[in-house]
Amino acid sequence: MDAPVKARQQLPRVVRFSPREIRRAVGEVEGFNAKLALVITRSVGTMACAYLFAAIALISLPAAITSGEVIVIVAWIAQTFLQLVLLSIIMVGQTVQSVASDARAAKEFADTETILDRLDINTAGGIRDVLDAIHAIGNPAAASQTRKNPPTHSS
Repeated sequence: MDAPVKARQQLPRVVRFSPREIRRAVGEVEGFNAKLALVITRSVGTMACAYLFAAIALISLPAAITSGEVIVIVAWIAQTFLQLVLLSIIMVGQTVQSVASDARAAKEFADTETILDRLDINTAGGIRDVLDAIHAIGNPAAASQTRKNPPTHSS
C-alpha cells in the first residue's frame, strides 16, 4: 500500500475523538505533565470538540445580539467564537498536515531506497546492466562471454 493511500486512511482516525487512541498515546509518554498535556491536546484537537465549542459559543450569541452594542458583538465574534472554535479546527488541521507530511516522508524514503538499490553495481537490473552493456559495445567478443559468465563487480 502506498504512502498517500495510507495517509488518507489515517485521517479519519486522527481527527476523531477516540478515548482508546488517547489511552494508547498516554501509555507511550512518561510523567504527569506529559500525560495531561497529551490528553488535553488529543481531546481539544478533534472536530467533535470544535462542534462542541461552536455550540457553546452559539449559546451566548442571542445575548450579544440583543445587547445592541457593536463592541459586544465584535467581542463575541473575536473572543468567544473565533478563539474557542478556531483553536480546535487549527489543531485538527495541524494534525492532518502532520500525517500527510509523515506519509510523504515515508514515500520519499522508499523511493530513495529504490534509487540507491538501482544504482548499486552489484544489483541485477540496476547500473550493473548498464556497465555490462557498455563493456559489450567496447568488446563484442567479451559480450558473448559476459552472457555465459556474468562478471562480479566490487564497490
